[in-house]
Amino acid sequence: MKAFDFDNTLYRGESTVDLLIYVIRKNKRIALWMPVIFWNLIKYKLCIISGERMEAIAESFFKDISFDREELEKYVREFWQKNSCKLENAMLKRIGKDDLIITAGPSFLFEPIKHRLGTDNLICSEVDIDKGKLVYLNFSSNKVKRFREVYGERKISAFYTDSYNDQAMMDISDKVFLIKIKRRKVKRIK
Repeated sequence: MKAFDFDNTLYRGESTVDLLIYVIRKNKRIALWMPVIFWNLIKYKLCIISGERMEAIAESFFKDISFDREELEKYVREFWQKNSCKLENAMLKRIGKDDLIITAGPSFLFEPIKHRLGTDNLICSEVDIDKGKLVYLNFSSNKVKRFREVYGERKISAFYTDSYNDQAMMDISDKVFLIKIKRRKVKRIK
């Protein structure tokens, strides 16, 4: 089984942040969260924020910003109509039906594009939309925890990611490829 991170690996950018920016035009309350989101995104890219801190921020966000399920699903469909061009087709071609996409992004974000991903095997963060509550943040070592819950001791032959924030996934993979999507570079690092 190969495993793939999503953001900056299969998608050019941070899909959740791009969705938030898109939804700001529709829901101005989100604009108040943008400084917090961008500051913590920088800390994430520098690998200096803990999973616990990311979880606390996401929990506060979902508590503060509540969406009607239909409204959110509509925003997500519209978002992908505009942003599906950011899917990296060369990387998507590497995915087989038995492979896995494992991401910190929320599961609701991937429903409209599942058919384009090459696999039905997705492990994502889970959000209870109706309650406006983060159920599970699939970030950092939580990715391995959830992977083990779903797949047990199954081996990952190759893991593709853009970030050392995925070190825990790198550790359980036979091979690791670091992706520099803007330069279209794939470099084996393990």
